[in-house]
Amino acid sequence: MIDWLRWWRGLLVTFALLALMGVFLPLPFANEVIIFSIYAAGCNFLLGRVGFISFGQPAYLAVGAYAAAFYLFYFGTNPYLGILIGVIAGMVMSLAVGPLFVRLRSDYFALVNLALAVIIYYLMQKVFADITHGDNGLWFLTRLDETRVLDLTRPAEFFVFAFLTAFAIWAFYKYLDGSIYGACCLAAKVNEDKLRFLGYSNFRVRLLAFIIANTTTALAGALYAVYLGFVSPEIAAPARAADPIIVTILGGVGTLYGPIVGSFAYTGMKDLISKAIGNWELIIGVLVVFIMLVGEKGISGTIGPFFKKVFVRAGVGARDGSKFR
Repeated sequence: MIDWLRWWRGLLVTFALLALMGVFLPLPFANEVIIFSIYAAGCNFLLGRVGFISFGQPAYLAVGAYAAAFYLFYFGTNPYLGILIGVIAGMVMSLAVGPLFVRLRSDYFALVNLALAVIIYYLMQKVFADITHGDNGLWFLTRLDETRVLDLTRPAEFFVFAFLTAFAIWAFYKYLDGSIYGACCLAAKVNEDKLRFLGYSNFRVRLLAFIIANTTTALAGALYAVYLGFVSPEIAAPARAADPIIVTILGGVGTLYGPIVGSFAYTGMKDLISKAIGNWELIIGVLVVFIMLVGEKGISGTIGPFFKKVFVRAGVGARDGSKFR
């Protein structure tokens, strides 16, 4: 019973704070943070666990968003079904390109994913403009059906759904963290020969991680589509390819709650700084460089041990609050 409580309490404390954000902060900001944290979670898993730097996350985000948008604009009106279709599309896309991409290493993996993002952007903007409406995008907010229990057409109820979805995703990643597969992912990153010696396939370990991460990213894209009721090619813009990596570094590479902390910091600074100066990216870039030179483990990895000590002294603990175990 005690071990069970220890396993869950880090998640419960973190998401209790996240729930307070939805109560005391503007709802659009809270929804943006949750969706962006799901988006960054996939990148964090690839980079922190498997060692893959992916500049192609906008491609998988766009696949999930456009799959949901096509259904909601042309075929149906149920937002839940749209999200499910977006997730399936992301999984299929990952299965299609994964066997080729995960054989690559380092810079080649990063560049081929960036190339994929450019291709998806061009396809949605130019080649399939008759279907996607090009830069004008697909508008379907008024087509969405009101749904029972949680009506996703209402921002407050969408926040509850996104919150519960994020909780399930973090519980899943925490489970992976403590599993044999999670250890294999880390071994594939730091010592391929030892993993192969133990009888595991580096290729299969990397491929499954690739599918898990990019399906998570596609889920974020589908959530964006339903929340905004609109999708345009800008969601796959190569100029935004570094965003999930920046958020991962801000929060802490390989830390369990880094994507949440990084998304909160990134979105908050973007909203605040952009009101004062136009080139807000410069300030965030300087901050990222500072964190990499000083904090090394990002915001979550730096302050996590401090809060862990505080919780332990208070008798509530925070065994998993700093990083992937």
